[in-house]
Amino acid sequence: MTETERKIVIPGEVIFSEKDYLPGDGTEKRGNDIVALRYGLAEEVSKLVKVIPLSGVYHPRRGNVVIGKISNLTFNGWLIDIGSPENAFLSVAEYPKFVHKNALDEVMKIGDMVVAKIKEVNRKAIDLTMKLKGLGKIDEGIIVPINPNKVPRVIGKEGSMITMIKEETGCTITVGQNGFIWIKGNTIEEELFAKRAISFISEKSFINGLTDEVKKWFEKNRKGK
Repeated sequence: MTETERKIVIPGEVIFSEKDYLPGDGTEKRGNDIVALRYGLAEEVSKLVKVIPLSGVYHPRRGNVVIGKISNLTFNGWLIDIGSPENAFLSVAEYPKFVHKNALDEVMKIGDMVVAKIKEVNRKAIDLTMKLKGLGKIDEGIIVPINPNKVPRVIGKEGSMITMIKEETGCTITVGQNGFIWIKGNTIEEELFAKRAISFISEKSFINGLTDEVKKWFEKNRKGK
């Protein structure tokens, strides 16, 4: 299935009727049929079929990069709101530099926005780390919230869509899987231009041929950015 063949499906709808295809998120196999289990956008990559929901809350997964807000401090770390039902936790041991436990608020305080990676997910907690390149406190730029289920459309197949946005706007962009996107440009105009592009993609995420539509959007809006 190419991007132009992506389509909106409803629960119970047959997406493919060939035995070679495998069910992914939001689908199941019934005989030779791959059937949608939820309303959303059907997508096939390397014979794996999934349905990307067009609405809903963020479900944390190990390995996800997320953007969140520090909501509280504990004796050994920070609680961070990442838009999931439970707060996530970043321990001082997972901060990239030594932090004295009595000086947590001097490093990051309540209300600060951060980029982190989910290290572990269990029933009681979501554990984060910042011990990787590109993670840490956000001190500049702007943050754009979108529906977390539309993140795959903003990223694009093999990162094609987000690469286009970066090249067209000249901005550094970090996409949180939880639906928060950090944009950092040389000027506020560049950042706002990137925000407009992301908002356009989010609003049009359900249409076929989205990449071509975004290319047209940039051609139309580039001079007036």
